[in-house]
Amino acid sequence: MKWAGMYLVGFVIFVGGLLAALWKLGLLDRIGTTWTLIGVVITIGLGIMIAVSNSGNKENIEIERK
Repeated sequence: MKWAGMYLVGFVIFVGGLLAALWKLGLLDRIGTTWTLIGVVITIGLGIMIAVSNSGNKENIEIERK
C-alpha cells in the first residue's frame, strides 16, 4: 500500500476515535446528526487532500529538443 493510502487509513482511524470520544462525552447529542456528518465529510476531505499532496516524488521533467 502506498504512503498516501496508509496516511488516509490512519486519518480515518483518527477521525473515528475522535468521534467516539465526542460521543462518549455527550457532545454529539448537542451538536446534532446533520452537523456531525457535515464535519466528518469536511474532515475526511481534508485528509484526502493532504494525503494526495504529500504522495509521490515531485520531479522536474526535462525535454530534450533537437
